[in-house]
Parts: sequence; C-alpha cells; structure tokens
Amino acid sequence: MNRQIIFAVVAILLVVSGIGFYVISRSKPAPVETPAATTPAPIVAPPPPPASAPPSVEPPRASRRAAAPAVTTPPPAAEAPPAADLVTLRIDSDVAGAQVFVDRQFVGAAPVTTTEVKPGTHQINVSATGYDQYAQSIDLTPGSRDLTVRFKEVRLDAKANVVHKHGIGSCQGTLVATPQGLRYDTTNKGDAFTVPLTNLEVFAVDYLEKNLKVKIKGGKQYNFTDPMGNADSLFVFQRDVDKARQRLLKGDQPGTN
Repeated sequence: MNRQIIFAVVAILLVVSGIGFYVISRSKPAPVETPAATTPAPIVAPPPPPASAPPSVEPPRASRRAAAPAVTTPPPAAEAPPAADLVTLRIDSDVAGAQVFVDRQFVGAAPVTTTEVKPGTHQINVSATGYDQYAQSIDLTPGSRDLTVRFKEVRLDAKANVVHKHGIGSCQGTLVATPQGLRYDTTNKGDAFTVPLTNLEVFAVDYLEKNLKVKIKGGKQYNFTDPMGNADSLFVFQRDVDKARQRLLKGDQPGTN
C-alpha cells in the first residue's frame, strides 16, 4: 500500500511539473528578429535618350479619288419685301431749296424723300421765297408717290357769282378765272365773254361802290356787283385774279388746272 501511495504522489508531481512547464513555455515572448543590414544600391545616371528617328514618310499609295465638286456661290438672298403699308413720298420743286412740310412737320428742302408717312390723307405745304405758298391735301396709298410743285407756273381757279348791271336792267352769271383767261358765264348770250388775263385793260374793285370794273382792251366795260350786295367776295376774287395776271405780264407761264 505504501508503494501505491508513492506511485500516486510521483504521478501527481509529474503531472503538475508538466503543466507548469507548459504554462511557462507559452508565456515567454518570442524573440524579435533583427533585420539584416542592407547596402544601398549605387545611383546610376539614366542613359541619354536615343536620337529621335526622322519621321517615316509613308510612300504615296496609288488610289483613285473622286474629283472634288466645283464650289458654287449661293445666289444672294432676296431682299425682304417692303412693309404692306409703307409709303415712299418724294416731293420736288422747280425752285431749289423750297421748304417742305407734311402735316405741319418739316421734312426737308426739296427735293426730299420721306417714308415717315402712313396711308391716308395728308396736308402738304411747300414754301419758296418770292412765291405764294403751295398747299394741297393728298391721299396716299402704299407704294411710291411723286409730287412736283411748280412755283414758276401760274395757277388760278377762282369763281364769283355776280350781277352785271346794264344801262337798262341787269343779268346774273358767274365769273370764272383760270391762267388761260377770264370767262363770264350767263344766260344772256350777248354779255358772255372769254378774254386772256393779259388783255384786261381795267380790273379793279371799288369797295365803297361794291363794284368790280372790268374793261377789255379794245372792247366793252363791265360793272359787276355781288348778288348779296357784299363787296368782300368781289375783293377776294379780284385780288387772286390780279396776282396771277401780274405774273403772266412778267412772263411766267400759265399752268394747267
């Protein structure tokens, strides 16, 4: 029995010794390896770059290419059509530099062209030194319109209702004056006449007598009064006619009405 106990104790000691050895061997740190010293590699200069070879010239290859089409110049773009309501008004005059006004707005000296007008009725006034002012109302439509003012042509269109006093009685009619002459239209054929303005020997108004005296060279004398007894109409008629008459006597040419 003592022998069994001894064996048991020895076995226990061996087991304990083995366990302790195992524990001690596991807890011991592993040795650190020291890296081997390395010798730096020698610095070697890079080789010089190789000389660039001349670019290779590719030999022409025989090929058939279609002929390039001829370059054609495109036709010029067509001008845009004018606005549908555009009016081009050109005003000229036989007196250079005449001042032109459209609807009381100065547009320039003749000859002048303006597009600053719209279709419709417009008042045209043209003035020149030494001449009566020209005034006319015209209707404009889209497009071009030319107007020539002839100051040097004598224009006249005047009328006056009158009564012709005879030695005994009277007759009633109308005096009509144009650059071509003075005409008296009446139902009394013996008193009717037509005479050039330059052939009037006397053509004057007696304002107090309310009478217009007309004497034809080498012919009769007429005494005209206003049917209403008003001398103003006779005065205006005589003034306009005599102004045209004096211009014709100076050599200006009669215009056409």
